[in-house]
Amino acid sequence: MAEQLTPENPENPDESEEQPIKQRKNGLYPGVSDELAANMQSGWADTELHDLQPIPQAEHTARRRAALSARFPGERLVIPAGNLRTRSNDTEYGFRASTEYAYLTGNQTEDGVLVLEPKDGGHEATIYLLPRSDRENGEFWLDGQGELWVGRRNSLTEAEKLYGIPASDVRELPAQLAESTGPTRVVRGHDAGVEKALTDKVTAERDEELRVFLSEARLVKDAFEVAQLEQACTSTARGFEDVVRVLDKAEATSERYIEGTFFLRARVEGNDVGYGSICAAGPHATTLHWVRNNGQVRSGDLLLLDAGVETNELYTADVTRTLPINGRYTELQKKIYDAVYEAQEAGIAAVKPGAKFRDFHDAAQHVLAEKLVEWGLVEGPVERVLELGLQRRWTLHGTGHMLGMDVHDCAVARTEAYVAGTLEPGMCLTVEPGLYFQADDMTVPEEYRGIGVRIEDDILVTEDGNRNLSAALPRRSEDVERWMAELKG
Repeated sequence: MAEQLTPENPENPDESEEQPIKQRKNGLYPGVSDELAANMQSGWADTELHDLQPIPQAEHTARRRAALSARFPGERLVIPAGNLRTRSNDTEYGFRASTEYAYLTGNQTEDGVLVLEPKDGGHEATIYLLPRSDRENGEFWLDGQGELWVGRRNSLTEAEKLYGIPASDVRELPAQLAESTGPTRVVRGHDAGVEKALTDKVTAERDEELRVFLSEARLVKDAFEVAQLEQACTSTARGFEDVVRVLDKAEATSERYIEGTFFLRARVEGNDVGYGSICAAGPHATTLHWVRNNGQVRSGDLLLLDAGVETNELYTADVTRTLPINGRYTELQKKIYDAVYEAQEAGIAAVKPGAKFRDFHDAAQHVLAEKLVEWGLVEGPVERVLELGLQRRWTLHGTGHMLGMDVHDCAVARTEAYVAGTLEPGMCLTVEPGLYFQADDMTVPEEYRGIGVRIEDDILVTEDGNRNLSAALPRRSEDVERWMAELKG
């Protein structure tokens, strides 16, 4: 990775344009000659893009902003994208725009801020972004975030065409916010500079109301969002197929081969993985969020693969399959797997408009409790087990959650609108029951210990029931074995 030069005053980006740009400490060049600086100012072609069309979701983001405007009349609303975060010294983590900002704009660039300024009858929206790098002062090739270092960004004029929102220079925004008056709300946790400018103008309680509204606004997906989730599931299915084809290589290396294989599909067909892939082989399958992925992959064990592709528009799938590494379930593995499959079938059947959100969870848990009683692992009757929650020693987690731009979408919605709410067409949720017998659980027979099974699919609530968006991946044990045999050739 090449060395970068940096502004004289990197701690205060608002002043960087007026500061001389100097060499990074321990850089190999002592400075910039006047001749070189003059040379770099000229001889560049005009690269402005003139024939841009609005992004596909522009009409949807406009409708979302209108709903937001109607909810908070007369108030200034500030929604930041967020800033780069340092990974190590002068390298940053890959940037992912805040969900609220991307949902309302379709833009994904760091440092962006959407501001809805109140006016008669609604709001006037402005998207604040970094303009093209300045070629006059050398920023474009000397600054660490200059375009010759990190790539071209859209001009403000181009941004207006793409997103359908007037665009301004974000470097001017903090001063404008600091001088503003009137009621203001901000989505917190993404941009410290914006929050500092508003420190005496906002309250935590009012800001939380804004965040809750934006979370609940995403409960019902529009047509664009459903198409994105379908795309994410399609790519995810291909990623699972990729993994099955290379299980022999994973056996020769580790779970990381599985993680890397799925990640390749996510990057080729989408933006990234939607969350850290869980590539849990053998007893690691009993750890719910096993993302270390450094364990061995052994023939005869199960692989619990929980992974999802995130699309370029930031919608993620969330799918789990528990696969026999050698292609065939043992008798006990199949018994446990089939029990989880039966529970998932009951859960999916309960997903329909007008049903309570938690109905699918209760249906799946009832089946699992029945199986645990039947196997003699817990004393019945089943109603007693469920009342006391005794099945949770082995089922552990809830049976599903909302899905969308966040893998656990709409997480700060009010309880009465989410867990205690009612399903509506357009909602998308996971149904993912599991059974997990820890390797050190002395309450179950030895042969159960170290077996973990989860089956998870992404279910869209429709007008007349539901649709499994991830149905391309087989679920029944015999179908899984047949599918794996076909993929391995």
